[in-house]
Amino acid sequence: MGRSLAKSRVRAMTFFPGATIDLIAPAKINLFLHVIRRRDDGYHDLASLMCPLALADRLRLRIGLPDNRLWCEDVAVPLDDRNLALRAAAAFSEALGQPFCVSVHLEKRIPVAAGLGGGSSDAAAVLLGLNRLFGHPFSAERLVTLAAAIGADVPFFIFGRPALAQGIGERLTPCLRLTPRSVVLLCPPLAVSTAEVFRNLNLGLTKCGEKFYDFLLKDQFFDARQHLCNDLETVSVAKHPEIGLAKEALVRHGATGSLMSGSGPSVFGIFEDSSVAGRAAEILARDGRWKVILTEMRLQSME
Repeated sequence: MGRSLAKSRVRAMTFFPGATIDLIAPAKINLFLHVIRRRDDGYHDLASLMCPLALADRLRLRIGLPDNRLWCEDVAVPLDDRNLALRAAAAFSEALGQPFCVSVHLEKRIPVAAGLGGGSSDAAAVLLGLNRLFGHPFSAERLVTLAAAIGADVPFFIFGRPALAQGIGERLTPCLRLTPRSVVLLCPPLAVSTAEVFRNLNLGLTKCGEKFYDFLLKDQFFDARQHLCNDLETVSVAKHPEIGLAKEALVRHGATGSLMSGSGPSVFGIFEDSSVAGRAAEILARDGRWKVILTEMRLQSME
C-alpha cells in the first residue's frame, strides 16, 4: 500500500514541470579526524567528529528542463558532471527508475575546495530536496546509501546534525556532547589535493586516536582545549606553512582552540565568547592573507 502510494505520488509529480524547492546546504568542520587504516579498495577508514555550521549555500531546484543544468556565479564551481550536485540529481533519477530533468540554481557562500564540505553538502541538499519533491519515495537510510556512492562526506549532510562519522563516512552516530560556540574561519588562497594529502600520510605517525578514544570512552563534553585533532594536518602544514600561521593567528586573537578542517586549507577557531569572535574576525580580515568568515556551530538540523 505504502509502496504503491509512493509510486503514484512520484508519477503525478513528474507531470508538473516547474515544481520548485528552496534549500540550504550547510558547511561543516571536523572537530577531530583520526585516520585508522588504508583499506584494500584504496579508501581510508576514519573516525571523525563533524559539526554543521550556520554558513551555508543556497539552492533552488526546478523540475522540467530538457536536461540537468546548474547555474552559479562563482567561477570556481564546475557546471558539468564534475559537480556533485548534478551527480546527485542523476543518482536520484537512476534510483527512482524514472527519468526527469532538474535545474539547480546555486548561490555559493561556502568557499570552494576549502575542506568545509560545500560540494558534498550541495549534493546532499539535492538528494533531500528531490526526495521531498517526489513525495519521499526513499527512506533516510536509502538516501545515505545513495549519498555514500557520491562522496565520503555526503552521508553526513543527509544526517544533518553533529555526528561521529566512521568507516569511510557512511556510519553515523549522533553526538549530543557539544555546546554551541562561535567559529571564525580563515580560508587561505591555496589549492590542496585531498588525494595527495592521503597519499603522503604516514599512518605510523598519526596521533589523534588517543584523543578520539579519550572523548569517546570518558563520556565527556567536547572541549576544544583537549580534543581538537586532525591527522591530516601535519601533511598539509608541511607543504603549506600558511595553514599553521592561520592557526596561530586565531589562538592569538582569543580562540580556545584552532584546527584545520578536513584536508584543508581552511582553518577554524572555536570561541566561547561571541563578542571576542567578532573582534577577532574584524582584526584578522584586515590582514589580507585569507578570507575570513564569522559563523557558529549548528547543533540542530537547519531544515
